Amino acid sequence: MRKTVLHIKKMDCPSEENMIRLKIGDHPEVQDLDFDLDNRRLTIFHHRQPDELLQLIASLKLGEELLSSEETEEPYTFEGKDQKKSLQIVFWVNLSFFLIEMTTGLISNSMGLIADSLDMLADASVYGISLLGVNSTLKRKQSIATIAGYLQLGLALLGFAEVIRRFISLREIPNHQTMIVIAALALAANAFCLYVLQKAKGKEEAHMQASLIFTSNDIIINSGVILAGILVTAFQSNLPDLIIGTIVFLVVIRGAFRILRLGR
Repeated sequence: MRKTVLHIKKMDCPSEENMIRLKIGDHPEVQDLDFDLDNRRLTIFHHRQPDELLQLIASLKLGEELLSSEETEEPYTFEGKDQKKSLQIVFWVNLSFFLIEMTTGLISNSMGLIADSLDMLADASVYGISLLGVNSTLKRKQSIATIAGYLQLGLALLGFAEVIRRFISLREIPNHQTMIVIAALALAANAFCLYVLQKAKGKEEAHMQASLIFTSNDIIINSGVILAGILVTAFQSNLPDLIIGTIVFLVVIRGAFRILRLGR
């Protein structure tokens, strides 16, 4: 067994991790991958020399640097079963709240809720790609990533165009009560997801830590939508809703491009 350690300059979120997993995770020489996103470090447990693996990673253009490659007897463990169960729960919660927030956002004319629903879809897409079974082919994984990325990008661009239209008209005041209630429920759902991930075995592993960060960021966004609902009430204006919607749509568009990179 060999242990190869790389520093990857542009690996700072679950999207880059998934790009690498899709590229070399199914390689016959790879036994395990350990990601440290905080330090942007990847450790590969594999057989033979790492030359072919390094070429595959280099094709992703993430700024890799070889730190070491040596024979090792270091044991490696992966709590995959428990982690998979936890990620499945998080996936279905995010997908469900995408549908809930999209529906209520359209009914209440809230761009904040609509944008937040797409953020939930972005998370569900990343978790869904990660949860594809070990028997799934690389081509299938890439195809799903591409479809998810284009769908998310298309919806986000349509939503962004609607925000611009509403900025110009400044007429439609969203239903602030619906905004606050649904965003509060979404916040509670993400808090539950955070609890599930924290209870998972192997939560100290990098990809699980990334999921925890992902969910923590969602809680901040949910809080932003609640604040926007309160400000809509206070000022009887749709500007707070449009501002938070714009911010979240930009986050979602950035995430869509990251997901599209997984399909390459």
